[in-house]
Amino acid sequence: MSAPDPQPAPPAASRAPEPDPRAPAVHYALGIDSGGSGVRIALGPVGPRGAPAAEPLTWHSPTPALVGERGIDAARLLGQVLPAAQRLLRQAGTERVAAVCVGAAGMASLGDDLRAHLPAALADVLGPRRLALAADGVTAYVGALGQRPGAVVAAGTGMIALGTGLGTGPGDDPHGGWRRVDGWGHLLGDCGGGAWIGRAGLEAAMRAHDGRAGGSQPLLSRLEATFGPPEHLPGLLYPRSDRPAVLASFAPEVGRCAATDPVAAAILHEAADHIARAAQAAFPHPPTTGQAAHGDDAGALALTGGLFRMGAPLVDPVRRELARRLPGVPVAEAAGDPLAGALRVASALAADALWLPVDGELLQVL
Repeated sequence: MSAPDPQPAPPAASRAPEPDPRAPAVHYALGIDSGGSGVRIALGPVGPRGAPAAEPLTWHSPTPALVGERGIDAARLLGQVLPAAQRLLRQAGTERVAAVCVGAAGMASLGDDLRAHLPAALADVLGPRRLALAADGVTAYVGALGQRPGAVVAAGTGMIALGTGLGTGPGDDPHGGWRRVDGWGHLLGDCGGGAWIGRAGLEAAMRAHDGRAGGSQPLLSRLEATFGPPEHLPGLLYPRSDRPAVLASFAPEVGRCAATDPVAAAILHEAADHIARAAQAAFPHPPTTGQAAHGDDAGALALTGGLFRMGAPLVDPVRRELARRLPGVPVAEAAGDPLAGALRVASALAADALWLPVDGELLQVL
């Protein structure tokens, strides 16, 4: 019996292509977003002008970073981020990143531990040549507007407005500068945010329970359906460490009642007034009384954050108030969220194309 004919070699097309030594190196950027709803990561290649060049690889954990005596716990955050980032790098077929941006809620006031420990740990494991540490308001701004002058209102549980002229207008700091408005937490501010709306709704419900003027029977019914007997609410709410989130969880109930309940509608109109006042204060070149802004030169305004998913009961009065306080200023569709903003900052850093104000507090570059 004759030996079988030798099998032909597989066609060349089935083999992995050899890398072209003449092809430009692909640099990757990593964005990290740490907030109350968890930690998210995005890894993507950097385009020639510092914009993300392709759809990024992403990872998400619903477990938020721990806040301790030194603020946001760097070790806990690194324990989440580093293994996940290494998995994304392997998936992308690379080992290092050119730049990283970490955007975190509370970075300005609770970020001492992050500033002390993140740079060395990230450099050792991921090897970035540039690192940015940013407040989540900054990454929300960049996610919504990119590197354009204007202002962004980010509203979820809390509310913050952030604006910059990027040094483009008369009287501007030549280095731009950030205008921060509110974002001071549910005890001192966050006026018009989810916790503020929820607290106002619960207060109106308790007035109805007591028989006081200005109460809302529809909101009292929603309180009872959500939390049980009204007299038990203080014992349920006050001992909790996540009081702002609990208060904010009632904001959608205010929105649902607003169409038929004048008290709920008045709460949302007052919230809209607070939001518009914050936007006006943050906007870099607000039009003077009787004067309208003209075109994109004046900057754009964007609304971002989960609170605006309430829809027409809140968004309609917000837009009316914005048109009154910032006439002629376009309200742009937010292009992306804070994670997209963190990746965009990292990509711009990698390409030496970051034009944002670096003030060492809201945005620090190392």
